[in-house]
Amino acid sequence: MAFAVHFAASMLACWLTAQVLAASRWTWRAPRVAIVCWQAVGLALGLSAIGLPMASGLAAYDRPTGSALLALASDLGHGTLPAGMGAAQLGLVAIGFGIGGVLLATTVRSVHATVRAQRRHRDLLTLVARRDPTVPGALVLDHPSAAAYCLPGVRPRVVVSAGTLDLLDRAELAAVLTHERAHAQERHDLVLLPFTALCRALPWFRWVRDAHERVALLVEMRADDKARELHAEASLAGALRRFAACRDRITPVGALGVGDRDLDVRVQRLMLADRPPRVLGATALAVAATLVALPVSLFLN
Repeated sequence: MAFAVHFAASMLACWLTAQVLAASRWTWRAPRVAIVCWQAVGLALGLSAIGLPMASGLAAYDRPTGSALLALASDLGHGTLPAGMGAAQLGLVAIGFGIGGVLLATTVRSVHATVRAQRRHRDLLTLVARRDPTVPGALVLDHPSAAAYCLPGVRPRVVVSAGTLDLLDRAELAAVLTHERAHAQERHDLVLLPFTALCRALPWFRWVRDAHERVALLVEMRADDKARELHAEASLAGALRRFAACRDRITPVGALGVGDRDLDVRVQRLMLADRPPRVLGATALAVAATLVALPVSLFLN
């Protein structure tokens, strides 16, 4: 049962790390590091959730889960099982496979639903969007609502509405376009995908939903950072203030929009000149690596 206890400890460590990350504000100063930490928590949690029932069921083999599974497959092929390996233990192993299957199926469904929504919207854009020489590299929708978003994918599209062109000045618009291009370049849609899948697979866990919300905010903050590398903080902050004051904002399903989340918090953050906490960030990355390494080692060693 030692391996099962270690998997349980890994799950507890994931939960504790998630609580610390959720309560920390250094993550706003280093969103890229924080995103990596959240991804490590999600991966370690998934592996541990699969490994815990498997390790409990395979306790009779007293070896790492991976090699115990190989031994079980061999014993089943020969029609013999070790002492202490009965229907209940086989059921626990099946539960582990079931959890893995649910996580995989949910991820596939999330990918399929997102890609389908993006394809529909991309087809719509070919019909109703237009190029505008004043907005190079972006498509313009003739719609009065405020919209500025990235439609990610192999061929990403940056889209702004006519309402946004009326809302923002030239410097603010340039900052917003850089923000949206950052979403496409860093594939933030793929960053959010595992957390979307976890929310669908484990909808009853509030902290999983909170993790998705926090990663989504960090993704926006990371794109904000990319924008202020090329533009003045005041330009992007001004654009966010204008979006915050505009009630009629739209972002289609499957897209990442500049005005989606916590605009006031992001404006306050942009106006601060805090440097990323290097020592704390390095420590957090070390903890993240340890979180992932523990369940992986329990499967392989």
